[in-house]
Amino acid sequence: MNDQTPQSIDAALTEIRSILGPKGWLEDPDDTLKYRTDWRGAPTGDALGVARPVSTEETAAVVRVAAKADIAIVPQGGNTGLAIGSIPTEPRPTIVVSTDRLTAVRSLDPENYAMIAEAGCVIQNMQAVAADAGRLFPLSLSSEGSSTIGGTLSTNAGGNNTIKYGNTREQILGIEAVLPDGSVFDGLETLRKNNTGYDMKQMFIGAEGTLGIVTAAAFRLMPLPRVRETAMLAVPSPHEAQHLLASARELSGDTILAFEIMPRMALDLVLKHIEGITDPLSSSSSWYVLLEMATSSPLDDLRAKLEAIFEEAMEKGWVTDGVIAESEGQRRDLWRIREEQAEAGRRDGLPRMTGDVSVPVSKVATFIDQSQAVLSDYVPGMAFNCFGHMGDGNIHYTARRPESMSDEEWEIKKPGLSERMYDSTVSLGGSISAEHGIGAEKLPYLVKYGSPSKIALMQAVKKAIDPKGIMNPGKVVPNT
Repeated sequence: MNDQTPQSIDAALTEIRSILGPKGWLEDPDDTLKYRTDWRGAPTGDALGVARPVSTEETAAVVRVAAKADIAIVPQGGNTGLAIGSIPTEPRPTIVVSTDRLTAVRSLDPENYAMIAEAGCVIQNMQAVAADAGRLFPLSLSSEGSSTIGGTLSTNAGGNNTIKYGNTREQILGIEAVLPDGSVFDGLETLRKNNTGYDMKQMFIGAEGTLGIVTAAAFRLMPLPRVRETAMLAVPSPHEAQHLLASARELSGDTILAFEIMPRMALDLVLKHIEGITDPLSSSSSWYVLLEMATSSPLDDLRAKLEAIFEEAMEKGWVTDGVIAESEGQRRDLWRIREEQAEAGRRDGLPRMTGDVSVPVSKVATFIDQSQAVLSDYVPGMAFNCFGHMGDGNIHYTARRPESMSDEEWEIKKPGLSERMYDSTVSLGGSISAEHGIGAEKLPYLVKYGSPSKIALMQAVKKAIDPKGIMNPGKVVPNT
């Protein structure tokens, strides 16, 4: 960057404007604000402008110009991330490259159970396109109405159906990406078996745009579920929920699609802040499980299986009450309780410490008990909302500031709370980031808790592919 001058940067921006045209380039601060601020509204980064290419060729041309001028690039999808990974954070000349105009579904092959789509496609739209062809696009996130496949791939998000289908990584058959020098990696294959050397697509999954800009991906599809059964069950504690999960997987013939756990506080938050949600059960419980089963075969009697699971759980004291959805509308109402957690928490406004962690499925209950005890000992009087994907061990962790504590004291205590949460996570063989990525926010914790050998290998790969360090600087990979 030593040879950067204002003139070279201005010349580069002029060339980028020419490549993209007036609809593809934004530089007025009011127009670029939403690209410089993430979903939570803070922090706000600085950028010379926002590039919005409409093709892989335009994306590559922009990257070549930026690379030549040593202008940093922040790739961005739906900008729904929660780890400060998709906005500028470094004090250097930077542009955001948004994929929000790369929205084409390039191909759909129902018999091969595969689809190729561009990075800016919204997950909910992908689900609809696949369903029209009689297939299931397996990814399902609470933010699926705005999350794009490029950003989801770049953080390797999992979502609600991971217990059945796996994370985003398991859905990817091929990738197309623009590399930091502006060349294009063409790996858009739809094969299930291809043992011809390194599986290069894996480098871009979970890399959060630090190795290039994903412009398109090939996804596997699944048979479309024809029968679903959904229930909200009251459980005394996460320990009983854990027993229920193991039993339900066996009794259902492993047709469990989702298994979500949430405390009473989660239900109270959405009842307070989200319109149209009602308590589905007549009596209150400390904890709840949202269980969904699905099958593509209409011959499979899921209702009988669910009732058998319910009956056994009641006999053994794992479940104290419950309701089974009798219509698609009731099913959606039950899911809204889970899916509106993030929005309800944001509207609640009380300062909080958050985390996205995972532990082995068998240790979720122990983790919740252990971590809450340790954190409460450090800051007494906090309220906890630890909810999420118990079926795959991923808990979204929230500890709310005691009302008696000042904002100033809370800010002093917050780092210690995060460290104690991560200490509990790592002590049980867990991960400090389950599906939200590392971004800039968790980079110090990656340095503290991460494997030194893994970090060294990541740094070597980053240096080899992005020697100038222009791709999403300050994210995921610690500086050497």
